[in-house]
Amino acid sequence: MTIQSKGTTMTRHKFSRRAALLTGAAMLAAGVLPAVAQATGPAIHVLKDPSCGCCTAWIEIVAAEGFVVTTELADAEALMRFKMENGIPEAMASCHTAQVEGYLIEGHVPVADIRRLLDQRPKAVGLAVPGMPWGSPGMGPDTEREAYDVRLIHRDGSTTVFSRYTAA
Repeated sequence: MTIQSKGTTMTRHKFSRRAALLTGAAMLAAGVLPAVAQATGPAIHVLKDPSCGCCTAWIEIVAAEGFVVTTELADAEALMRFKMENGIPEAMASCHTAQVEGYLIEGHVPVADIRRLLDQRPKAVGLAVPGMPWGSPGMGPDTEREAYDVRLIHRDGSTTVFSRYTAA
């Protein structure tokens, strides 16, 4: 549509409702989809001591790998009680416990092992890295790693080696 007024010519563009909706949808998708794509991994809920920095480092690693992470702060007594009530043997205990798709993840378990657990779906309580081995995720550089095992915790409380990490 062209409008003339006192020697000035303006062109007015007519937008259809359909064009406006398509433009809005494109703008929404451009802004929202990248955020949604980053947050579509498995949901993992972590129970941790409020003052533990290595737990926070592990959580950041897991989140960076696409897991949707929530955290819950628990004092040492409540955290240990949760572990024991849910099948984590005392010898397998570490500083934090996570829940993901029906499994427990105890301590500084590498993301690759969590993914393998979720792919294989064994009948088990979950995985554990007992203690806090140097060089495990969240516990210092992988290049200075000490040897450690990731243990599969069976429902009867026994464990077997799930993965083995040699010293760097």
